Amino acid sequence: MDNGVAGKSGLWGMTRYQWTVLFAAWLGWGFDVFDGLLFNYVAPNCVPTLLGLTIGSKEAKDATSFWIGVLTSLLLIGWAVGGIIFGRVADRIGRTKTLMLTMALYALGTAACAFAPNIGFLVLCRIVASLGIGGEWAAGAAMVAEVVPEKRRVEAGALLYTSAPMGLFLATFVTHEVQGVRMAGSPETAWRTVFLFGLVPAVVAFVVRFFVKEPEKWKGVADRAASARIADLFTPEFRRITLSGLGVALVALIMWWACNAFIPQVAALLAQTRAVAEHLDKVKTQELVESWKMQATTWFNLGGLIGTLLTVVVAKTMGRRPMYALYFVASAASIFITFGVAMPPESRLMCFFLMGLTVFGVFGSFTYYLPELFPTRLRGTGAGFCYNAGRVVAAAGPFAVGAVMKSSANPLGVIAWVAVVPLLGLLVVPQIIETKSQSLLD
Repeated sequence: MDNGVAGKSGLWGMTRYQWTVLFAAWLGWGFDVFDGLLFNYVAPNCVPTLLGLTIGSKEAKDATSFWIGVLTSLLLIGWAVGGIIFGRVADRIGRTKTLMLTMALYALGTAACAFAPNIGFLVLCRIVASLGIGGEWAAGAAMVAEVVPEKRRVEAGALLYTSAPMGLFLATFVTHEVQGVRMAGSPETAWRTVFLFGLVPAVVAFVVRFFVKEPEKWKGVADRAASARIADLFTPEFRRITLSGLGVALVALIMWWACNAFIPQVAALLAQTRAVAEHLDKVKTQELVESWKMQATTWFNLGGLIGTLLTVVVAKTMGRRPMYALYFVASAASIFITFGVAMPPESRLMCFFLMGLTVFGVFGSFTYYLPELFPTRLRGTGAGFCYNAGRVVAAAGPFAVGAVMKSSANPLGVIAWVAVVPLLGLLVVPQIIETKSQSLLD
């Protein structure tokens, strides 16, 4: 087998092996998102339990807002560090080996959260998981870009990112089934069972090693090219390219995490308010909370799936720069409508579809745009740096939103201000490097 260069072509002119590589990376990124967001889904039960607070009390809600912000920010910082480190590792030891290593790392880190006796231990486990979560993306995106046919790079990249909404849906489904159905009456322990599902990616990583080899494009360069360094990204040859990728990723990351990190909690708050008004008991309240969390994230994921696929059409017809301008404007509108406009709670849950279409959908472009910017020897390092370095700055978003929500009478109004971020992002658009119709750099 020669990594799919030869062989009978099938759908989209891609061989069976090329589809296998895409599927392996698709699974890696989907489980990456699944493990990354599990805490946000179980936080309303996990945080009060570890702090000795009564679930559903005002003290528990305030503490949950604060710790969602803190742990999401720490996740982003660890994600950034892991992305930069393993981006270099992918250029040095190979895409496939790095993919397996990072999947195993985030799986074990997530599963260990199930045994947390206190918040400190939970923080440590989340940091370990975040290193693997950040590293997986660069390896998977570079591998897909180098293996699929040139004419299908955009479609394959966007298809790769459709695993993100699938990962979120899986996280929603698992937490709903475990916390809302199987163990609805024991929220103090159900969250630990949810974290154990994080082990699934480790099994997938073990299986992947038998079916996926290193891309020929990387192997042809690895033996003769100098080792990639972060400093290479800021030489005169690559500085503008690096800043272009970093700038557009930073805007998207800040708005995504400042909103998405709080979707489960917003849905829970809406459900708890309704439960109090209708005098529901503890079990019925928990069932309503999990049901509304599932509705909110399902609408968000559905919008994200469609928005991701739409980047293919927009990128190939209009180009990368107009695509980002369009998505930033639409993201600002969707955030303001979802959080800033008065409406019944059931309608607000449905509005998460608009956010998914825009705030989530724009990320479908990074799996093909960032690898397009760099030559093979720097592809993992460059794409990993641009996609992940911005997380250090983006980490301030959920922390700030969580801190303000803790003391605010109107948490929805706080998140509505995030709409300013994509509007400021329009200042970055003129600096974006246009790669429409360009071949992948060697």
